[in-house]
Amino acid sequence: MEQISQIDKPTIFSSFGFSKKTYILVMCSVVVFLILALMPLVHAQNSTSYTPPANLNSFPTPAVPQWLDTGSNSWMLTAGTLVGLQSIPGLCVFYGGLAKKKYAVNTMLLVFYGFAAVLVEFMLLGYKFGFGGGAAMLQVGKYSIFAWPGSAMSGLYESSEAIVGPASAALNVPTATIIWFQFVFAAITPALFVGAVIERVNFKAWMIFVPVWSFLVYSPLAYWLFAGGWLAQMGAVDFSGGYVIHLSAGITALAAAIAVGPRIASERRLKPNNLGLVVIGAGLIWLGWNGFNGGDPYGSTIDASVAVLNTELAAAASVVAWILMDMSFIKKPTLVGATTACVTGLVAITPAAGYVNGYGALLIGVAAGTIPWISLNKLSPKLPVDDSLGVFPAHGIAGLVGGLMTGLLADPNVTKFVDPGLTGAFYGNPMQFVIQLEAAIIVIAYVFAVSFVLLKIIGVFIPLQEPQEKLKVGDEAIHGEVAYDFAEV
Repeated sequence: MEQISQIDKPTIFSSFGFSKKTYILVMCSVVVFLILALMPLVHAQNSTSYTPPANLNSFPTPAVPQWLDTGSNSWMLTAGTLVGLQSIPGLCVFYGGLAKKKYAVNTMLLVFYGFAAVLVEFMLLGYKFGFGGGAAMLQVGKYSIFAWPGSAMSGLYESSEAIVGPASAALNVPTATIIWFQFVFAAITPALFVGAVIERVNFKAWMIFVPVWSFLVYSPLAYWLFAGGWLAQMGAVDFSGGYVIHLSAGITALAAAIAVGPRIASERRLKPNNLGLVVIGAGLIWLGWNGFNGGDPYGSTIDASVAVLNTELAAAASVVAWILMDMSFIKKPTLVGATTACVTGLVAITPAAGYVNGYGALLIGVAAGTIPWISLNKLSPKLPVDDSLGVFPAHGIAGLVGGLMTGLLADPNVTKFVDPGLTGAFYGNPMQFVIQLEAAIIVIAYVFAVSFVLLKIIGVFIPLQEPQEKLKVGDEAIHGEVAYDFAEV
């Protein structure tokens, strides 16, 4: 025992690749997360004397309570799975195909890890911090700023009727379904912005940044807009994440690219290693978006159908517009351009999908195929920021465009199905555009500040970039694996 106590602990840490400062940072983070997660926030289910309908009498009565709508629950579980497929395998292979060959494994693992890490954080703290019902942890006047964080893993809580946000809105599906559905949105956001810092970000720094960012940035934004917090109370709307997910991903991408620094000078160019993977990934992302936008009415409603159709139309219009821009200015259509356009169209329609009619979706799609094109091809090259895959134009600019156009194009003939009274400027309410602009400014300022400061703090303990000698080799030096091994066996 005496010999063991005299072992040099920093040497043990370093054998795993961690310095003593890094170990202290990790342990402090774990302790804080556990303290918050163990806060006693358990919601009991009300008991009722209720007999399920005859077609469901094979189930125990508690399995099909009166408040449960099985059709909506089925669609929500399916929609969440579609969104999950957008990350793994969708973004894994999309970004993995766009990366240089020697970074393909690293790129896919960054996405894969992010998905896993966010689920753990979301269950321990993030869901309740973003969607917890009842009294807010911080209230300023009538505005609810922050919810109470805590564990969402109690059996009673998971099986209870979902109660969301400061208004304690009751849904007709179980809490477990909403946790799953909202988790996949939380998970895809880091998977999106990692595209700005691939081919150089330190994997260890990424391991810490993702769950902490999700707690400090994503969950508050979700509370402010999705759950009915203070920006929603001001009148701002974001149907499915144009601001919460895509604008925040674009701004985080910008902050991360600045904080992490550029790639090796000779590698600051896009050089896809496998366009087949890019197309497969883009297809999964495109069709998976039906769950992304179609699930946000929280049920099998008319608005879900409208949102799905608008999603597909906007993506298609963006692809056509982008190809025309390519042919007009670079004189040839490109596959990378078309797949990027698919994404920008999907991003731009996201905040508006359940609020606009088909004409509105078409206009948003055309805007998504032109404004981000200009940003990516004309403006971004002039910025002193190395955004590897153009995440800021594709998500930040497209998300902003869609959010602002929602303030113009929200049609009361559509919004009556999900948010009665919501009306855009073109239908007589110019203040909606102003409110959308104010919300965008707040989101941009908050996300950039927290993301940049968080990265700088992590950078004190862990280098934000992989060592140059590893970057020169790539996946084999970083992970001991390669994506394509053509050597004879």
